[in-house]
Amino acid sequence: MSKLLASVDDKSSFDEQAYESDRLSKDAKAMAEMKQIATEEFSKLRTPWKWKIRKAVWDYLEEKDLAQFPRPVHHRIPNFIGADDAAERLATLPEFQSANMVKVNPDTPQRQVRHLVLENGKTLLTPQPRLRTGFFSTLKHGTEAIPSDLPIEALTSSKGAAKYGTPITLYEKYTVDLVVVGSTAVCPNTGARVGKGEGFAELEWGILSQQGNLDADNVLVVTTVHDCQVFDGGVEEPWKSLMKQLEEEQKENGETTTATSPFGTLTQHDVPVDIIVTPTQIIHVSNRLPKPSGVYWDLLSPQKLAQIRVLQELKKRTEEELGETLPSGPDEVLPPIASRKRGGRGRGGRGRGRGGRGRGRGGRGTD
Repeated sequence: MSKLLASVDDKSSFDEQAYESDRLSKDAKAMAEMKQIATEEFSKLRTPWKWKIRKAVWDYLEEKDLAQFPRPVHHRIPNFIGADDAAERLATLPEFQSANMVKVNPDTPQRQVRHLVLENGKTLLTPQPRLRTGFFSTLKHGTEAIPSDLPIEALTSSKGAAKYGTPITLYEKYTVDLVVVGSTAVCPNTGARVGKGEGFAELEWGILSQQGNLDADNVLVVTTVHDCQVFDGGVEEPWKSLMKQLEEEQKENGETTTATSPFGTLTQHDVPVDIIVTPTQIIHVSNRLPKPSGVYWDLLSPQKLAQIRVLQELKKRTEEELGETLPSGPDEVLPPIASRKRGGRGRGGRGRGRGGRGRGRGGRGTD
């Protein structure tokens, strides 16, 4: 671990303005390419049922003004009112308290989780957004690399992680004890999770498990969400309307069985969650679906592979070690990503709250 926490020669050399400019430029390029995808093209995605859930949840969060900046929440992990309360509740878990290294996604609603990881003296492992500019960074407060007089708030944004974090490569040795992910929706019965549709949580899990940095059989996955993002059987909105829509579609298709859940069959690389934490409760998933291990190259589309340099490097290295060509997944339509509008407020505009080894395996397609 000492290598991971080694001080970077000169943190002051980090060009914050250039980093932010490059990040925004890449965001704008991705948006321009992906935002033009028509709604009907979503039917070409591998799991269209997920997009029905996403739209229902995103629409409801905006309609009821349950979201915070950035808004609108569509095509992103939604930053929900009460995100900080959920983070504080997560920090009471024994699994969190005993963990030494915690991997947390870089999205806004989990920023307080990242804060609590550092505040409690743990090592934070966080990916570069969309794995575009790199792989992972590690941060630990109160070390030579990050002295204790540096405010933790400066470390918990993607910009702060890039500026102060220690970049790590594919081949370094470390052990992840707990994984925290963001979600658009989750099922408390099976742990099935719906993200924002880009599949990076699954890719990161696949890479870490393939490289031996994560024990896929034993490492727990926790998510923080608003209570309305948890499927309740169709009792309350947005699930009540979604179930009604599903029943009507089944009748139109002449189906005789009645669906009990809008959650369809997960693909082989999907990562279910073990624990769901909301601002009001902790839910331990009783019948969690099995977790994947490694990268499923036969499911990783050329379009997704072309986006991520670290995956290209891993695939090339694995092919050289095996002396064979790994399979490629089918082509896919990648979903649009969110537009980030500082002034976007949705209908109500509240936006406050408290939270201001690879043989034939290995790929992750869009969920």
